[in-house]
This record gives sequence, structure tokens and C-alpha cells, in this order.
Amino acid sequence: MARPVPKINPNHKRRVPKRGNLTKITKSVRREVLRRSEGKCERCGRTNAYAFEMAHLQQASQLGPGNDPANIVLLCGPSVNTGTCHWYADYTAEGREWRMQKRKELIDYYGRKER
Repeated sequence: MARPVPKINPNHKRRVPKRGNLTKITKSVRREVLRRSEGKCERCGRTNAYAFEMAHLQQASQLGPGNDPANIVLLCGPSVNTGTCHWYADYTAEGREWRMQKRKELIDYYGRKER
């Protein structure tokens, strides 16, 4: 006897969103970060770099929200190149300290409590 095929509900929504959806940087946050940084690296102030990248202050792997402008900064990069600000923030102890300090500064800037 053949098994019945389960009915597919096209309107089904996940009970828990995928992690990528939680950490993805939204367009509105990108615009806000570019406005706030005035197109400059938020660590060194450089205006002409090989590339600028949006970086999470609370890492995406730690579920740092991408829809919160207090968690995103504009850094010169890319993060895989030694010596860039994005590399510094991601791979050095001083950079991790800088990220924590910058996050507190941005939370104050936006007038919110830390999550």
C-alpha cells in the first residue's frame, strides 16, 4: 500500500528564523551606517581605501543583529588582508576591545540600552 503524500502548506512560516536572516545587514541599516560614518572608516578615518566593508561589532556567529545600526560599523577592508581595520577588529585582542568600546559608544549615540 502506498503512503499518502503529505500536504504542503505554501503559507508555512518558520517558528524560529534562520540565523542568516537574523544577522543579515538590512538596506536601511546600510544607509544609516553610511550616513553616520560619512563614507569614512570608523576606526582610522580613511576615505580612500581598497574597499570598505560593513562589519558586525557583535559577531554574526554570536548572533549579532544586522538590523541594528549600533551593531554595524564601516571599516576599511577586506577582513582577510593583514593590516586593514576590518582585520584588526576581527583578529586581534586590541581590535576586540575596540569593538566592545565602539558598541557601547554607538548604543549611547542611539540612546538605547545594551541588549
